[in-house]
Amino acid sequence: MSEDEMLENLMGRLPEKLIMVCTVLAFLVPYAIYKVNQKLHKYGDPPWKKEEKE
Repeated sequence: MSEDEMLENLMGRLPEKLIMVCTVLAFLVPYAIYKVNQKLHKYGDPPWKKEEKE
């Protein structure tokens, strides 16, 4: 069985709504982590590090 056939077989078994939810989560989870990390750096970095960025 080739990779294409395996992927097609898997996609046929998963409900369409589950595929959409997983696709959205695949974008939202890393984006949320990125935003939280930015906030932590904004408020938690020492003054010498903030001067470096500007």
